[in-house]
Amino acid sequence: MLNPFDEYAIEAALQLKEKLNDGSTVTIVSMTPATGKEIVRKALAMGADDAVMVSDDAIAGSDLWGTAVALAAAVKAQNPDLVVTGTQSTDAISGDLPGMLAEKLGFPGLTYARAVEVADGRVRVKRETETGYMTLSAPLPALVSVTKAANEPRYPSLKGIMGAKKKEIKQLAMGDLGLTVAVGTDGAKAQLTDLATPPARAKGSVANASDGADGARIVVQFLKDRKFL
Repeated sequence: MLNPFDEYAIEAALQLKEKLNDGSTVTIVSMTPATGKEIVRKALAMGADDAVMVSDDAIAGSDLWGTAVALAAAVKAQNPDLVVTGTQSTDAISGDLPGMLAEKLGFPGLTYARAVEVADGRVRVKRETETGYMTLSAPLPALVSVTKAANEPRYPSLKGIMGAKKKEIKQLAMGDLGLTVAVGTDGAKAQLTDLATPPARAKGSVANASDGADGARIVVQFLKDRKFL
């Protein structure tokens, strides 16, 4: 399936294209098996102009570092003015890839944006923080990751779905990327060493308190027993 967080990035890119109305195009770049072509086609059905798929069994097993290296090579080949990504994936949920991708591209990275504007060769974003918002600006080319608060992704129309079948999806193998370092399992800097099922959750307990003070004492003792206090 299309990563839901990336749908907000696609929508943000499409809105920028529509607002600028200067001939800009939106290209989808995805690192996915060849069987994922229909997933990429959904992004085209939303309104993107074309797509690039990095598909090669040799890339399987890439960690975040390898993914950033491979994607950066594919993205750089498109000579973009602006790279727009989601904040994270729905599997690893690390949120690290946008920053790593910006580093590999050598672009300024403006992350967690809920609003994006482009004008006069610069990108300007409103960035979400734990305490409020920051307004950031950087020269193009740049990378921006957008949050779910940025927009509401559009549904592909019937016309868009039919039109997506005619749009180009260029497939690249590892040899097309011109990489000078190993990616995939052989180049992974992080290794999965163990996988275990978590223990079953213990049955909950119910405490009866005679009054508020007694209830507070029970709660405090519960926390102390588990070394939370």
